[in-house]
Amino acid sequence: MAKNKIAFTPIEDRVLIEPATAETVSAAGIFLPNSASETPLRGEVLAVGAGALNKDGVRAELPVKVGDHVVYAKFSGSKIEVGGCEFLIVRANEILAVINSK
Repeated sequence: MAKNKIAFTPIEDRVLIEPATAETVSAAGIFLPNSASETPLRGEVLAVGAGALNKDGVRAELPVKVGDHVVYAKFSGSKIEVGGCEFLIVRANEILAVINSK
């Protein structure tokens, strides 16, 4: 993980996500080739913006915080590469759920 190595601040209601790595072994222990593995639609929030301004000039609070594990929409966001690591920048409304692991 490169989360300690980058200084990145998204603007407005954008969120920086480190996508989870694709599974290379099935639940039954079978190794999956790259062509068979599907890119997961989940990741960890590394940075959040300040929130979008509403019509009254007040910043809307974002529904996620740094460290949350989230699920995002399939074709959402923009992929970027920083320091050899790939990240995703999405708008807060493209995040579908926060994963609660207890």
